[in-house]
Amino acid sequence: MSPLVSVIIPTYNRQNFLKEALDSVLAQTYRPLEIIVVDDGSTDGTPWIIPRYPVKYVRGPRQGVAAARNRGILLSRGDFIAFLDSDDLWKPQKIRQQIDFFERNPEAVAVQTEEIWIRKGKRVNPRRRHRKPSGFFFDRALELCLVSPSGVMLRRKALFEIGLFDERFPVCEDYELWLRLAARYPVFLIEEPLVIKRGGHEDQLSRTPGLDWFRLKAIVKICHDPALSPPMRLLALKEARKKASVYRQGALKRGKWWKILEIERLLQKLSSAPGLPPLGSLPAVKEKS
Repeated sequence: MSPLVSVIIPTYNRQNFLKEALDSVLAQTYRPLEIIVVDDGSTDGTPWIIPRYPVKYVRGPRQGVAAARNRGILLSRGDFIAFLDSDDLWKPQKIRQQIDFFERNPEAVAVQTEEIWIRKGKRVNPRRRHRKPSGFFFDRALELCLVSPSGVMLRRKALFEIGLFDERFPVCEDYELWLRLAARYPVFLIEEPLVIKRGGHEDQLSRTPGLDWFRLKAIVKICHDPALSPPMRLLALKEARKKASVYRQGALKRGKWWKILEIERLLQKLSSAPGLPPLGSLPAVKEKS
């Protein structure tokens, strides 16, 4: 019997995108699928299009994408969990290829696929630094968010082991979770692009101001994670200081001195992380002039 895959789609005021996303899930060559749409308080026509589709639909007040995904996870029953952002699309073989990978690699807990990037209707090529790695890449995961929610599939038991999305993060909630994942497990890559990632519209969370602040908070949090080895903590500390330097420069340019104080208070939390040297014992990150 084929394992059940739970597909979790958080959405907010994206009725037109959502229809296309759901059509791409129903076009999958793999079965069985459990499709869960979590409506994060939409005020458009989303509730009226759902009856056309064989999905579990849950709607609540607006709480953010982390809470929406968590609600879907807790409702799910699948052995494997796949996420799909409501503005993205899957190619028909996406789920089939990921399940085939897990069957060939029973020790694996997470695998993602390559993506096709669309910005304002036109295909764009990702920069070299955005190319997805395969295997252990905690060092690179600190620098950039290199796991795509729409592209990854995880074993259910591994997701509950590392913990669900941190609902204190209104943005960068995926970056924070992938840090915890990459600290413990390899994330493998299917090199075929099986996800169409559509961007450029104004409601994208990646356009939200203050992303660097939440990435810095995520690194400070991971420094206290018992799964980190001493070398991994040093890598995290180095990246925290680098991101703090960039954020500090931006605050200085805008005259937001209180932001600089927030950075200093946040960095002080690193002093209580196990196995880290005092903040002053590492060379400061050189700031660009």
